Amino acid sequence: MSAVPPGLPDGLFVRGDVPMTKREVRALTMAFAALRPEDVVLDVGAGTGSLSVEAALLCPRGRVVALERDAEALALIRENGARFSLVNLETLAGEAPAAFAALAPASFDRVLVGGGGAGLGAILEALPALLRPGGRVVCNTACLETTAVAAARLRRPPWAAFACSQISVSRGLPAGPLLRFDALNPVWITSAELETEP
Repeated sequence: MSAVPPGLPDGLFVRGDVPMTKREVRALTMAFAALRPEDVVLDVGAGTGSLSVEAALLCPRGRVVALERDAEALALIRENGARFSLVNLETLAGEAPAAFAALAPASFDRVLVGGGGAGLGAILEALPALLRPGGRVVCNTACLETTAVAAARLRRPPWAAFACSQISVSRGLPAGPLLRFDALNPVWITSAELETEP
């Protein structure tokens, strides 16, 4: 796999009817994650697998586990992985946090969380057991309520280095001979690192 900058064009992914993280948000999510070539990454609620693919491309000596409960989405993740000839991307069917039982403790360097809905609090509470010390979680949310949950959980021990940004993107589109901008839905990116033992 050759080096590919984050933020692949949306059109490179098969989407179907499954929501997909947009290009600009993916690029910034990868920046927040600060992935290294050997990192082992868990993508919770992977959807189409667009973040999983980006992570797998940035971690050629590591691996990415895409956790998803929806059968259609799992098929899309596999198809998108095949499009990029990824051998370090695997899928896991199940719903977080119950599906975490199938994963080895302290086996991940980074965890990406997409949305999470009503279960986000329980997902974030379970993550310290999966991360290695110093590991990082990056959580993308689109609602005030889930953003508040992420901020509340990740601003207290065992988490450190908390950060949160709201991303608002508008894309330029032709309007005859003119250029207009269509706004995408705002997204919050929240991150923190698991404290290392003293």
